Amino acid sequence: MSRRMKLHNILCAILSCPDKGLECRAYFQPPSSVKMKYPAIVYALDDIENTFANNGVYLSARKYSVTVIDSDPDSSLVGKVASMPTSRFNRHYTKDNLNHDVFEIFF
Repeated sequence: MSRRMKLHNILCAILSCPDKGLECRAYFQPPSSVKMKYPAIVYALDDIENTFANNGVYLSARKYSVTVIDSDPDSSLVGKVASMPTSRFNRHYTKDNLNHDVFEIFF
């Protein structure tokens, strides 16, 4: 199983939703045509940081931008994502009466 799919499964567990199908609310780079159900988590690959040794890549870490979207400003999902290893809070904003909490996670 790929690292991204492992992250997807962890995010689905946080949301208590299935990892695929119409009831899944963890979205990887969703196109604008997707009708999302809330609360939701949207994530996308943001960067790849390589560590070099012996003229090659020794270690590769992928950084994902993970956004928790919920109408509740005190959503428990924010705390669950914040407590993930390597999770770092980036910013909060509100759009269309939905709260967006953005995190950076290396996975």
